[in-house]
Parts: sequence; C-alpha cells; structure tokens
Amino acid sequence: MDFQNKFYSILLLFVFTLLINLPFGFARAKAKRYSFRWFLYIHVPIPVIFIMRTLSHIEMKYIPVFAMAAVMGQIIGGKLEI
Repeated sequence: MDFQNKFYSILLLFVFTLLINLPFGFARAKAKRYSFRWFLYIHVPIPVIFIMRTLSHIEMKYIPVFAMAAVMGQIIGGKLEI
C-alpha cells in the first residue's frame, strides 16, 4: 500500500471511529456512572473498530490514533444535547 492510500485509509478509519462513538458517548452520558450500561456504551464500539482496522490492513502502530478518535467521539457525544 503506497503512502497516499494508507493515509486515506487511516483518515477514513479515524473519522469512522469518531462518528461511531458519538451516539455511544451520548448514551453513556445519560447512563449512571460505572453501571453495566455505562461500561457497555464505552466498550461496544471497540470490536467494530478492530474488525474495520483488520480488514483494511492497517498496522497495530496506529491503534493509539484510533483510541484518541474513540475518546474524542465519546467526549463530544457526551456533550451533545439533542
């Protein structure tokens, strides 16, 4: 995979990770802290992100980038008021 394709794959997965965590962050903010639902809202998107990263052949060294996107999505989603 050349640099440009790899860059766009990483960028696309970053945006996907951020967007998939928005609704979970919104739901997490409404759940009681440290409850089972709160725990699920944080951890349910992780397998989906793992599968997408694996299928797109992105190396493990980029996991911190996607973890940052997930945290950002959770925080932004938690601050949304709909």
